[in-house]
Amino acid sequence: MEEPPLTLTASRRPESGAPLAPTPSPSMIERMTAVLDAFDAPTTRCSLDEVIARTGLARSTAHRILTALTHLSWIERTADGYALGPRALAFADWENTSMDLRHAAAPVLHELQVATGMVVHLGVLKGAHVHVLDKLGGRFAASVPTRVGGRVPAHGTALGKAILAWLPAEQIDEVVGGQMGRMTSRTIIDLNVLHDELRRVRERRGLAFEQGECFPTVNCVSSAVMGEAGPVGSISLAMPPRTPLEKVAPLVADATRRVSAELNPRRTTVPTAESHPLHTWSREALDTILLTSSGRWM
Repeated sequence: MEEPPLTLTASRRPESGAPLAPTPSPSMIERMTAVLDAFDAPTTRCSLDEVIARTGLARSTAHRILTALTHLSWIERTADGYALGPRALAFADWENTSMDLRHAAAPVLHELQVATGMVVHLGVLKGAHVHVLDKLGGRFAASVPTRVGGRVPAHGTALGKAILAWLPAEQIDEVVGGQMGRMTSRTIIDLNVLHDELRRVRERRGLAFEQGECFPTVNCVSSAVMGEAGPVGSISLAMPPRTPLEKVAPLVADATRRVSAELNPRRTTVPTAESHPLHTWSREALDTILLTSSGRWM
């Protein structure tokens, strides 16, 4: 049941003297949201008077909220008033990037799921977790406790390790160093061990493997989707423990190569482990596997 607003106005008594229920006024969170909503585009600039007109707030309240949001970098002062600050713009950029990634990946994810019959995930790194943007299931889907909009720990999943492998060591330490909780007996919880694993991911041309590290009965193989400045997400195949990961790994590599190319059509550099690659599977090797007569790996 929804909780009542945090702030209430004083109640009035009718002529009979019986008290009325308090009339709710907007809570502080609602008023802060109204101020942020006044900036309806990343380039919007508003004066204090414009914020008051768009929100209906009292001048003192609007000014107090703008000052607090400015202090926290949600809003910034400009020569002609106020604008969205770096904190708010970072959220907008992440959302736009995620939408572009989902659009580019959609047909590739479908093909990958049809070809393998396995569970396909698309995820993006946010903090110490991977947020699941898409999940396409086969008959094994009900056994994989993930959902679109949910999140999984980056250090304990192939989805996360595929992205972390291409980040600077210092950034990895900052992102997951203090949040390496144990999910199963196989979860890596030591930062030095994680760095060793990420080095092996790079040596395997970007392929990350997970064998019961997040969920005891789920194995995964994943590879990162690369943008102009580094990894922007990852694609994984999830399967039962006894399924050979090596057989489907090239299909995942090819899927992320195709999505990366869709996002970066002008990128022509040949990837290497030293330069944070897209992938280095040869086209001939991938074609040989993709043209297998069975068309399925289960």
